[in-house]
Amino acid sequence: MQNFAAIDFETANNERSSVCSVGIVVVRNGEIVDRFYSLIKPEPEYYNYWCSQVHGLCAADTDNAPIFPDVWKQIEPKISGLPLVAHNKAFDESCLKAVFRVYQMDYPDYPFYCTCVASRRVWPQGKHTLDIIAARCGYNLSHHHHALADAEACAAIALEIL
Repeated sequence: MQNFAAIDFETANNERSSVCSVGIVVVRNGEIVDRFYSLIKPEPEYYNYWCSQVHGLCAADTDNAPIFPDVWKQIEPKISGLPLVAHNKAFDESCLKAVFRVYQMDYPDYPFYCTCVASRRVWPQGKHTLDIIAARCGYNLSHHHHALADAEACAAIALEIL
């Protein structure tokens, strides 16, 4: 796969619609051509302890952040015509669909691929967490759970095994 957009969301709480940050890495002809990161005001707008422990974000970080539709207006032209790729597609795709629903936006039914599933085919044994698979593909994920760093790691994996 040489043309795609790797995507990663972090959430504020256990609601999939509570995206509080997004990272996008656009790959064309096998090369990274664009990166995008934004904080997002989550919906519903509260943080639980466990999510904040994972990614380090809290309400103070997103109090003045844009809402999802405003962020997506910036992302949409960057990813137009591209399939989306995520490590654990089930999570990121469900977040995207949930936040589209919350804001009553028409979901364009993006083609979505999963580097986690693909990594299990390539390496049937062992753990398949993003950091471990990224390392196997030569990417050092030093800022795990930062949405842009995770999207970059996903892009590196996709370029190696998809």
